[in-house]
Amino acid sequence: MPYFSDIQSIALFLTVIAAYFIVRRLPFERLVNDKQCQHLVFGSAVCLTLLWSIQTGIPGHPQVHFLWLAALPLVLGFRWAIVSSALALLSLTLFGIEPISMLGVNFLTGCLAPIALTYGIYSLSFHKLPKNIFVYIFLCAFIPGALTIGVKMLLLSGYYYLDGVYTWPVIVDNYLMITTLLLFPEGMFNGMTITLLIIYKPHWVFTFYDKHYLDSKN
Repeated sequence: MPYFSDIQSIALFLTVIAAYFIVRRLPFERLVNDKQCQHLVFGSAVCLTLLWSIQTGIPGHPQVHFLWLAALPLVLGFRWAIVSSALALLSLTLFGIEPISMLGVNFLTGCLAPIALTYGIYSLSFHKLPKNIFVYIFLCAFIPGALTIGVKMLLLSGYYYLDGVYTWPVIVDNYLMITTLLLFPEGMFNGMTITLLIIYKPHWVFTFYDKHYLDSKN
């Protein structure tokens, strides 16, 4: 029986509540009947599982990995992105790469927060800024890519400190210091993903509309 700290128990409780409100409005009939939806949701989950399993860091200290979560809600939409990332997280937990006691914390800090941030930036830019393809790529993919990994690492650092997992000097020296090295690559990773998709597979990108971003009148 795994031991859950108070913070881990609260995080798991919040995860269950968030999952309920997100999943209850999903059109599962589309997932059953639409082959493309199946391929994108489950294919993204497999790619995330493989990417997240490649972790680096000093043994005995917090581990880091790329997220690739800024591109996901742009491709799948907010709710399906949550489902796909949650499937990846569950896979890592079942494989023993992530402890089950961290399931709630990992979901809130590593799935929900980054995806919500990205989709919030996209929604704000769509309604408030000119609909330009360069705005879409840089403001909705590249910049959120850098922000998401920074937010995730800051939130997880707060958990490590509050739950007494690591001391603050260890967190700063062996975790937060790495953040600056990951911001640009993470942004570039997501920006290039979206750029390639809207060039070769624009019908895969749920949030990309030709009439808005490629029509010179907009």
